[in-house]
Amino acid sequence: MPLNPCIGNWKGRVVWLVGASTGIGRATAEQLHALGAVVVVSARSEAALERFVAEHPGSDAIALDVTDRAAVHAAAARIVDRHGGIDLACYCAGTYAEMRATEFDLEVALRHQQVNYVGALYLLDAVLPQLLAQARAGRPAHLSLISSVAGFRGLPKALAYGPTKAALINLAETLYLDLAPKGVGVSVINPGFVETPLTAGNDFRMPALMRPEEAARAIVAGWQAGDFEIHFPKRFTLWLKGLRLLAYGPYFAAVRRSTGL
Repeated sequence: MPLNPCIGNWKGRVVWLVGASTGIGRATAEQLHALGAVVVVSARSEAALERFVAEHPGSDAIALDVTDRAAVHAAAARIVDRHGGIDLACYCAGTYAEMRATEFDLEVALRHQQVNYVGALYLLDAVLPQLLAQARAGRPAHLSLISSVAGFRGLPKALAYGPTKAALINLAETLYLDLAPKGVGVSVINPGFVETPLTAGNDFRMPALMRPEEAARAIVAGWQAGDFEIHFPKRFTLWLKGLRLLAYGPYFAAVRRSTGL
């Protein structure tokens, strides 16, 4: 049974993707544009956004830094003014750098917190009143957060990244409990390894590595099906979900065996 309203037709739906200049965000924006959605893309790179608009007529772009609360609010207000509402807002922004406790860097850790998590809170602050008003009026309203399988449990080299993604999963679960009864859809997206600028620097084998276009197809299919959690590729994510059920002793041993760390 779907946990959210299914999205059967994207024609004319206003979708705001925050963090869409590259990777999963851009690929998802491209697919939604092809399906007829009114796509609004945001990121820091104004040049990348301008290229997207030039290549996708009818789309819109608003450059912003997700760590700037005022900029996020101004962008949301601008979208509502231009397009009359926001049918789906998706937080795609993220940063990633490997970190272990033996090489702890506070500034890097705090940067992850600001981009990966606090920026999502700024988005909530900017769009929740609009989404709730739309739901009361019978207009579609959906909020989606891109997290990661790295948020399932602790993993080596994920000291800065993993905790922020775990926070997003918890945030989405809590939002769903509050917002679903109000008619606002909520979803969390937990990808495995995807070929993006963020993963390009990894020095280890990435199992079941996907292209961004494949990830985008899985995301859109999940929204269309009304899923709360959208995770992929299943052959990898289901294995990780199984590890979540282990007690700490067997879990730590399994991680050490599989990673060598």
